[in-house]
Amino acid sequence: MKVWTDSIRRVKIALVVTAVVIAVVSLVVSHALIRDLQREEVEKMEVWAEAMRSLINADETTDLNLVLKVINGNTSIPLIVVDDAGTVTTHRNLNIIAATPEDSLQQLQRTLERMRSEGERMDVALSDGPGLAESATDNTGAARSPHLQILYEDSLILRRLAWFPFVQLGVVGLFVVIAVFALLSSKRAEQSKVWVGLSKETAHQLGTPISSLMAWTEVLGELYEGDEMIAEMKKDVKRLELIAERFSKIGSVPELKVGNLCDVVDHVVTYIRRRTSNDVVMECRFPADRRVMLPLCAPLIEWVVEVLCKNAIDAMAGSGSITISVFRNGWQWVVEVADTGKGIPGKHLKTVFKPGFTTKQRGWGLGLSLAKRIVEEYHGGRIFVKSSELGVGTTFRIELKA
Repeated sequence: MKVWTDSIRRVKIALVVTAVVIAVVSLVVSHALIRDLQREEVEKMEVWAEAMRSLINADETTDLNLVLKVINGNTSIPLIVVDDAGTVTTHRNLNIIAATPEDSLQQLQRTLERMRSEGERMDVALSDGPGLAESATDNTGAARSPHLQILYEDSLILRRLAWFPFVQLGVVGLFVVIAVFALLSSKRAEQSKVWVGLSKETAHQLGTPISSLMAWTEVLGELYEGDEMIAEMKKDVKRLELIAERFSKIGSVPELKVGNLCDVVDHVVTYIRRRTSNDVVMECRFPADRRVMLPLCAPLIEWVVEVLCKNAIDAMAGSGSITISVFRNGWQWVVEVADTGKGIPGKHLKTVFKPGFTTKQRGWGLGLSLAKRIVEEYHGGRIFVKSSELGVGTTFRIELKA
């Protein structure tokens, strides 16, 4: 079984790694494609600028068919053409939507300013000829031929493609996060199945010897009628039967029946008192009427209280006091188990309920994790460390819906 689950896990990890590699390769290819398209648009603008120069310098013998075809063929690259005086002579592919000519001019001017600061530019020198402005002068005062300045920017499709790798990276990142979460969830599910199987197998294995012990205690009870030790032995056998029942319920949703929470707590305390050192003082504080009726699974709630009490006894090294309080707090009933033990270090407060966590030399570290599952998953309540101080003690709090 372990080999099979390990193989499945390796396959999942391989799929995630493959997805990451594909994403990286795709990003590299997309980036290369965008650079190629940018170079292609620059080349198109060079051809368009040359066509524009030919159109302006044309005479009556010039064939303008090819020139006009090139100029009109630009249907995607936004551009603005201005002369030496800074006047817009023409523009193409600008998304200018205005209700009035004045608004249109304002939008055009704003676009021109933006292209001057952010876009690309290309100068086209013109030959002096009929209809052209007189030659301008440069900064040194020397005469120079008139020219046009073409301001342009990436086409809409190229701008969208420039964002595409980031969108792609986000989608891949989301996929990887989901995949990792699925891996962790499947791992936790596999661990949960192992613990559930172990619990049920333990309950099954305990069944036969417990039945045998029950029969032998009955025989001893008939032989030594009235013997106190026999009565205690019967209680311990009943306890074993209860423990087996608890283990059998792990992994399945228990049936909740209305019961008295005070009776459940009192039953646990009575049992532990008789089997604990006299140096451990256990005190229960119940409501005056000792009647707290709740839908609960009594054997499992007993288990939770027992785990907290036994942990408290271990923390006190067999000497100290445990106070168990049951009281109402708004819409919920609360059970608090306070001890005078060594306390829990702050760094462990968030891990005490995790499977496998234990500060004892012997133990599996499952008690509190199972207690949390019983309270929160089966009873819809909450269990947590209310307070803990080193050398002073710890208080665990259970909250159940009233």
